[in-house]
Amino acid sequence: MSSFKPAYVETFEKGLLKKKIKHAFEILSSCALCPRLCGVDRVSGEVGVCRTGENAWVSSYTPHFGEEAPLVGSHGSGTIFFTHCNLLCNFCQNYDISHEGYGEEVSHERIAEMMLSLQGEGCHNINFVTPSHVVPQILSAVELAVKKGLSVPMVYNTGAYDRVETLKLLEGVFDIYMPDFKFWDSQIAEKTCKAGDYPEVARDALTEMHRQVGDLVTDESGIATRGLLVRHLVLPHNLAGTRDVMRFIANEISPNTYVNIMPQYRPCGKAAEIKELAGFPSRTEYEMALDAAKEEGITRLDSQRRVFMLC
Repeated sequence: MSSFKPAYVETFEKGLLKKKIKHAFEILSSCALCPRLCGVDRVSGEVGVCRTGENAWVSSYTPHFGEEAPLVGSHGSGTIFFTHCNLLCNFCQNYDISHEGYGEEVSHERIAEMMLSLQGEGCHNINFVTPSHVVPQILSAVELAVKKGLSVPMVYNTGAYDRVETLKLLEGVFDIYMPDFKFWDSQIAEKTCKAGDYPEVARDALTEMHRQVGDLVTDESGIATRGLLVRHLVLPHNLAGTRDVMRFIANEISPNTYVNIMPQYRPCGKAAEIKELAGFPSRTEYEMALDAAKEEGITRLDSQRRVFMLC
């Protein structure tokens, strides 16, 4: 990684990062960061769907070894878990963080310290988990951290409920995008997240992310340095619409997209309120999802296999 130079370093050196921060906070004053378009003045302390004002909230930061192989390497991915969420899936496996607000309010300076601490522990990247509602705060923290030597790739780890206009602000800042394309069917998205526009939003978001960073690139050690990595959680009864999602990725994004088909769904939070989500996907359903990805032309599937939850 010695020859690697993150995009955000060059953006900072050109003086463009400061302009991005200014624009991001202007958006925050009548918040239109995400597709919810709440319009609240978060700079003055008002909150919308994400229940976050001017400062971000963080639930934890730590080296993480359960992420995809190109992110983990030997020293882990440096995850920073932001509290609250703009999507709020009813089955969220981090329900206490996203829905119940577990965490603490932190300054931009504190986020920068977290980033530098994780880099100091040897993490191969800084992995921002659920960042869509705190883009201005992240940009401010990056400006502070790069002045103190931040030099590893940054990962935008999102549910893909992101506005293209906001993602364009991140061009030249993030080297790696890791969206989770959750549902193909708008009715499922409305039932689980009250976001019937999710499929369209996610398609546009993935298209913009890939335009910025292209297919996933790794260094000589197999560690990701730049590109798009897509996650897809297998839901019971094919509620995620796996084949359609994979067909879109292969045909409209790139057949060389790195995809992780994830088997670890379990009925957390309020999932049981929807009958079809009350149980676990079967092993057969998971294998069918993998087959669908291959049949639709996806050529790069994550090789990690997590603990499988049996019915």
